[in-house]
Amino acid sequence: MKILIAEDDNHTREALREVLSMEGFDVLTASDGLQAVDFFRASRPDFVCLDVMMPGQNGYEACKQIRRLDESVPILFLTAKAEEIDTVLGLELGADDYMTKPFGVKEIIARIRAIMRRAAARGGPKPGNDDFFMDDLRVVPSELRAYRGEDEIQLSPRDVKVLRLLFDRRGKVVDRNTMADEVWGVDYFPESRALDQHISQLRKRVEKDPAAPRIIRTVHGAGYRFE
Repeated sequence: MKILIAEDDNHTREALREVLSMEGFDVLTASDGLQAVDFFRASRPDFVCLDVMMPGQNGYEACKQIRRLDESVPILFLTAKAEEIDTVLGLELGADDYMTKPFGVKEIIARIRAIMRRAAARGGPKPGNDDFFMDDLRVVPSELRAYRGEDEIQLSPRDVKVLRLLFDRRGKVVDRNTMADEVWGVDYFPESRALDQHISQLRKRVEKDPAAPRIIRTVHGAGYRFE
């Protein structure tokens, strides 16, 4: 996932770059609004953090220009100003959320992930070329891993196929035949018990509470669904 950070304060900008890079994000940095729009146009990042008060062009103007280029990319405003009118203006211009400085490292990471989950749920851009969110779980197919906060969950290629199929068809029921064809292959239809066992074991690893699943829900008599 590529994030663009536009912040005129060098210390804050570099601190954000370091923290987000350590989290595995690909980070671009800009020192003003004009540069931010140029970088967005050239690189098309998946997420944008804009400081409001910047020289040359402020965050509000940069937001308007970015929205003309992309109506759905998630945008988070960063500012030292806390007045309600500024918050309202930022949201009316198309920002997804608003954070007031100072803020903690965990807070901004959690906010970015929450915004990306909302973007994915409404059909916006996926959080990266391959990654995707299911509830509070970030699935990273290229690593064969998933993450819930700081917890790392190991996945098999088949696990990833199950999760990807449910994510791609979110809101719809994936019947057992389709699950078998897409995950195991059309030439191999597993025993019904094998499919059940695989789903059961996967739930134990990816669900907060396997007894009340939010990611892999059983639709009795039909199949499985992710909302």
